[in-house]
Amino acid sequence: MINKENQIKEKILIVEDQPQVIRLVTEVLRAVGYDVIAATSSDIAIEMAATEQPALILLDIMFPHGPDGFELCRRIRQFSDLPVIMLTARARENDILRGFEVGADDYLTKPFNAKELVARVQAVLRRTHQPDKIVTSSLKCGGLVINFARHSVQANGKEVPLTRTEFSLLRQLALNLNRVMLNQDLLNEVWGQEYRDDIDYLRAYIRYLRLKLEKDPSHPEYIVTSPGTGYMLTCPDKE
Repeated sequence: MINKENQIKEKILIVEDQPQVIRLVTEVLRAVGYDVIAATSSDIAIEMAATEQPALILLDIMFPHGPDGFELCRRIRQFSDLPVIMLTARARENDILRGFEVGADDYLTKPFNAKELVARVQAVLRRTHQPDKIVTSSLKCGGLVINFARHSVQANGKEVPLTRTEFSLLRQLALNLNRVMLNQDLLNEVWGQEYRDDIDYLRAYIRYLRLKLEKDPSHPEYIVTSPGTGYMLTCPDKE
């Protein structure tokens, strides 16, 4: 039995064309105190995301007609930073990276059970509701400039757009500058206790963060790997 942890009826929008999946998600999330609304097409999804102001969107990747979930997420990101969890029957790394590229906050692989669905929704909402604890206003490390107050990043003089989760990961590394953070600690701090063992998930995020920040992602200058241990944001002039 799932404990009813959420007493406030936050609204969840599910964008899905399969009635059985909509029924499952609706029953599970309503049982733990969420309000659930559904959209079965991209046009309706865009309208509901803009007018209903949900707390979170569950977005299926595959649609038989119209734009797919990746394109839909990209369009939503043009006017909203609502957290998005992608629903996918394919957990391949390329699909995950593409989801991060268009602004997704998380992904959930079908088929999923009730406990996993609730855990992911609660974890993403917890991250997005958690206020930042700003230790310093900004950090400059070579060509990398992180402004914690503005949630902005520049690399080699160019503004780099990061998703909320990408920035949280970079921020956690920056707050532990020149110190290796264990994989499990990064997963726990950025995503939550439920993700402590999801090393492949962290690896995918690090890879995409490097693609955005590093001159040569295959030979990273800033985000370095401690094999089998974790990752470190390195800045020699701050030692």
